[in-house]
Amino acid sequence: MATRRSSKSRKDQPTMHDVARVAGVSQMTVSRVMRGAGYISRNVREQVNNAAREIGYVHNRLAGGIAAYDNPLVGVVVPTLQNRVFTEVLSGISDTLSTAGLRPVFGVSEYTQAAEEELVFDLLSWRPRGLILAGLEHSEAVRRIVEQTGVRVAEIMDIDGEPMSACFGVSHTEAGRDMASHLLERGYRSFGYVASQAGHDLRATKRFEAFAACIREGGGQLIAQRTSTEASSMVVGRHLTQDILTQSDRPDAIYYANDDLAAGGLMHCMSEGIDVPGEVAIAGFNGLGFLSALPLKITTTQTPRYEIGVAAATWISAPPEAQTEKLTDKLETQLHVGETT
Repeated sequence: MATRRSSKSRKDQPTMHDVARVAGVSQMTVSRVMRGAGYISRNVREQVNNAAREIGYVHNRLAGGIAAYDNPLVGVVVPTLQNRVFTEVLSGISDTLSTAGLRPVFGVSEYTQAAEEELVFDLLSWRPRGLILAGLEHSEAVRRIVEQTGVRVAEIMDIDGEPMSACFGVSHTEAGRDMASHLLERGYRSFGYVASQAGHDLRATKRFEAFAACIREGGGQLIAQRTSTEASSMVVGRHLTQDILTQSDRPDAIYYANDDLAAGGLMHCMSEGIDVPGEVAIAGFNGLGFLSALPLKITTTQTPRYEIGVAAATWISAPPEAQTEKLTDKLETQLHVGETT
């Protein structure tokens, strides 16, 4: 396993003087931008912030100029709080950190790398013990500042890639292929796919790509694909399912990016008298608790959401000297076959 680079010493860290030199402004202007003091034009503010990102400078908000990333705060950035997935992950993080005397500080990126980048830079200005970020895909600026500061980063939800420090999650490619294999074994050959968030959920994209590849390998066809720009919800799932099933060439089965969308699809079919799974099969992802309240049990992939939060927080809480190598911690999923396939 690759050895993780140690945190840089204070004298190696970029300074306001370095930012001023790169931005072509005075050090006083840099200080005012970082402190949000006085009027600074938008162009100058962007000029200074871009220079800071370029060289990996992070403003220190703490009184006394404490340099070490070793206070009781842990920065946590997740893509959304609009469903139960990340609230359960956050519960695992919070419960575990509290036992170690640490406190999480949360931010929501809404599935955009630009928002995540802003949150990461802001969180690092408070010199947290570490960061917990969703996924393995981040902007170059985020990767650069992590390398520059040496801050510990636990990436969660995904293990299909190379972590910056450590990752804790499931294999989305395996989950996608497992569901495709199940549906092929049941005899389905034509498929639809329903997603949301304008495709910005990169973990859902990994599942779908693996699903589609397995379908093609097994002699099946993907004949309908719908992706909403809206956040995931049962309403979105219902509308997109209606759109797919009103076309002349209807699929035998529909794979949904998550359970919210799949539940909406089931509601549409039941309201229109479409037999599930006789006329169309339905499969989701996550294994959310509310599925047990539906008239039919939806076939889905159960993910260990709380446990992912616990594993990441446990790693962040450990002494830095115990974290010298990159780590990939794979937690297992379970395919739960319900009554919809």
